[in-house]
Amino acid sequence: MGQKTILIPIPYFWVVVSMQFDINGMIGDLGVGGITGFITGYALKKFMKIVMTIIGAYILSLFWLQQKGVITINTEKLFNLTGSVTSQVVSLGQKALGLLPGTGAFVAGFYLGFQKG
Repeated sequence: MGQKTILIPIPYFWVVVSMQFDINGMIGDLGVGGITGFITGYALKKFMKIVMTIIGAYILSLFWLQQKGVITINTEKLFNLTGSVTSQVVSLGQKALGLLPGTGAFVAGFYLGFQKG
């Protein structure tokens, strides 16, 4: 919109910095960040639902086969394995969020998309 002059004190000098504030550019960035966050959150929740369904069906099929006497399962090792996979998925999600831009609009859009998905 307008130009604003800021004086920055530096020892023995005064530096004049001229800045231009562009509100339209900021609104565009907020919109893109929000939409990107919403789509990412929505897709991540759908993906997590599919993966958890597949893992659950696999574990149920293993228990069914054990009940029929086809296989023998060491349940302690199986539950340790599923716990480690879950922690790996959570850490992967945290790393992915760390790589994405941490703007407020993205985070808000991600939250809304995750809730909607």
